[in-house]
Amino acid sequence: MLAGHNPYLVALSLAIAVLGGYTGLGLAGRILGKTDLQRRALLVGAAVFLSTGIWTMHFIGMLAAPLPADIAYLVLPTIISYLICALVVGVSIFFVVGSRPGTFGTGLAALLLGVGICSMHYVGIHGLAGPFAIEHDPLKVLLSVVIAIATAYGALRIFLDPQVGLRLAISAVAFGLAVSGMHYTAMWGMHVVPAGSGHDMAAMGASFQMSSQFVSLVVACLCFLVTAGFLLFLLPEQWGRADTPPPLAATEGPEIAEVPAIEPDPAPAPAQRGRIERIPVQSGGATQFVAIREVRSIRSDAHYTWVHDGNRERMCGWSISEAEAALDPTIFIRVHRSHIVAMPHVTLVRKEGDAAVVELDGAHPHQAPVSRARVAEVKARLGLTRSSAG
Repeated sequence: MLAGHNPYLVALSLAIAVLGGYTGLGLAGRILGKTDLQRRALLVGAAVFLSTGIWTMHFIGMLAAPLPADIAYLVLPTIISYLICALVVGVSIFFVVGSRPGTFGTGLAALLLGVGICSMHYVGIHGLAGPFAIEHDPLKVLLSVVIAIATAYGALRIFLDPQVGLRLAISAVAFGLAVSGMHYTAMWGMHVVPAGSGHDMAAMGASFQMSSQFVSLVVACLCFLVTAGFLLFLLPEQWGRADTPPPLAATEGPEIAEVPAIEPDPAPAPAQRGRIERIPVQSGGATQFVAIREVRSIRSDAHYTWVHDGNRERMCGWSISEAEAALDPTIFIRVHRSHIVAMPHVTLVRKEGDAAVVELDGAHPHQAPVSRARVAEVKARLGLTRSSAG
């Protein structure tokens, strides 16, 4: 099977998988610090581009394969293969971006993603119709599953790694290798035999079918979609606003406005700024305490406030305004209307448009957004600005 593949279409399939991975993972990486509606939109966009990249790569690979000339594609299995892919990819990305898991959690997400890629492939393969049957080598099927899971883990691990620069590009390449490596390994173990030697697919001929020419047209349109999405993603978020001067500091007040507590705290607010040693959190139905030196960040999310100790987040009964009033301002900064960070634990700062993102250390490093009104202060605290006037 592999010997007769069209090398140009094989290269195109890998490129589309990488571009789809770059766009989808990039959109997922921008979820942090957005509003609830923005997070949902970005999650949907990430799932759409990742699953479209996977699905398009698969069918480019099918067009590249030396399949019989009279082959057709059954509509229902073809559509189901895409839906499986979109659902599994969306759940995996939601889990990874939402909880920033460690090694075990990333492994579970990679397992789900790898199994989803394989399911999409084999459902799509068995959507082929014609006077033939398809057989698979069990060992190569197992190998394709292992490749999908292992390379998906590598892609997610790189995506979550605190390094910057080429991180997104490398994770996209790993994602592309996961999809294409699984596909071509599975094709290596696939055999087209005369009808009757295996399961008979001619019986499915009465179903709605698509010709290879129609599938080629659909794939071409999706290639343009993935490429356009990739190019649009490369544009900075503030692109097109160069002629509009940035608002003055006085107009940026809403960026750091206080987030009111949803539920009043029956306990009295902390009395003196910088004098507390522990923060009360809720865990397992009981109140526990996190030492101030362990706190990396405090995040307000809709109805809740969460304290991150470098390992996990736990809910706190204080509002973020009460926490800001109690914490030592020489250590903690309100970097965003919904985030407070401990500056000694910042290990990375990355510019994103007019704003920025900081990474905090710990067993499970995590990120926090920095509003554009706070970027200068954060850089100054980190020693990234010159003392002389600019």
